[in-house]
Amino acid sequence: MNWEIVIGLETHAQLSTRSKMFSGAATAFGAAPNTQASAVDIALPGVLPVANKGAVERAIRFGLAVGATIHRTSIFARKNYFYPDLPKGYQISQYEAPIVQGGAITILTASGEKTIQLTRAHLEEDAGKLLHDDFHGMSGIDFNRAGVPLLEIVSEPDMRSAAEAVAYARALHSLVRWIDICDGNMQEGSFRCDANVSVRPRGETKLGTRCEIKNLNSFRFLERAIEYEARRQIEVLGGGGRIVQETRLYDPDRDETRSMRTKEDAHDYRYFPDPDLLPLAVSEQWIGEVRLRMPELPQAKRARYQAQLGLPAYDAITLTLTRGMAEYFDQTVASAASIASPKEVANWLTGDLSAKLNETGKDASESPVSPTQLTGLLARIHDGTISGKIAKEVFDAMWAGEGNADAIIARKGLRQISDAGALETIVAEVLAANPKQVEDYRAGREKAFNSLVGQVMKATKGKANPAQVNELLRKKLTG
Repeated sequence: MNWEIVIGLETHAQLSTRSKMFSGAATAFGAAPNTQASAVDIALPGVLPVANKGAVERAIRFGLAVGATIHRTSIFARKNYFYPDLPKGYQISQYEAPIVQGGAITILTASGEKTIQLTRAHLEEDAGKLLHDDFHGMSGIDFNRAGVPLLEIVSEPDMRSAAEAVAYARALHSLVRWIDICDGNMQEGSFRCDANVSVRPRGETKLGTRCEIKNLNSFRFLERAIEYEARRQIEVLGGGGRIVQETRLYDPDRDETRSMRTKEDAHDYRYFPDPDLLPLAVSEQWIGEVRLRMPELPQAKRARYQAQLGLPAYDAITLTLTRGMAEYFDQTVASAASIASPKEVANWLTGDLSAKLNETGKDASESPVSPTQLTGLLARIHDGTISGKIAKEVFDAMWAGEGNADAIIARKGLRQISDAGALETIVAEVLAANPKQVEDYRAGREKAFNSLVGQVMKATKGKANPAQVNELLRKKLTG
């Protein structure tokens, strides 16, 4: 409790271009090793890089989404270091003049909303990949990833817990997918985080010595790595030791971080402008064209849902966690406008649909139940064909691919019993069979009434119209 954790994240988002940052080679995942490595990617003598316009446009899109400054002129620089997966002996990146400066991401924490400031976002190329498993006493290199376009997004050290860091990473992950600049596939390495972690005595303003935890490719690992590293640093400092600035790796099997190498400072990389690439010029016209093609952003959509549709904040936030869910909601609200309220639609999406999506790991855009099919189900609830309880059974069948609501209701005989005569007979039988509950209700015990309702619903296999059952029971019991 006497220590404060300080966290900043550097996130690498692989941009969703079909070709690489400085060559025409493909970026598709899963190709055989070294089949997508061009002469530019492996730095053969005499080749020259050419910047990918699509990658630059995606960086502009991100800058607009986070309210950042988009520099009209930015510079590509050489970041010099030597490692087997870096064929040129340097990485083309941006340093003093990045394309995007500043901006912010809003996250939701246990104590409310919090704004995380961004330092910058810059374009760069990825390195290759070392392969260790298939070689005896040696390592192989796959250069397919070499030159893949990345947007490195650097936050300020504004986070104070692992939970806040995960909330930020999730919000950023959602945003890059929302604006369609990155597919966000963490298993394939399309979205990965480096966490800079330090601790300091509570109340201190000076930052402590930081350690960087590299290549965290799941939110769970990000949280566990930060929690372990914070504990480790507190123990070292509490025991009179000092923290060494270094790069560390997280081992999920042992749930610990371990030292990888001493952490370099910027001057160690000897950055200088790349002489093979002209300064990157971004015109006002280009920015305006990108802005016109931008989708409605999550924050604006949440505000609209609350102001225009009357949704509570929780629903608005839940429905805008992914663009797929928001589009599903918009389509269903439009098609069900004369049938159900936006709140009723939201209840289905945040309840039954979300549960199924979580179970199967799908996004709303991949739901086997379309907005049109859900509208058909809502129509059968509102016209009294089925009860809300039976609707859940119908939804499960729709999810399993058994057809639309009407076909399932007809095939399974789920139509609600609304015939007054038939219901009166069943109610009379239930009352006759349960004299104790009747007596309890008349003595003022309201729970007895709920028990009787349950008996009627059981007798009709859940098909009785609940409103009519309640009305008939009250009439019989007070008559």
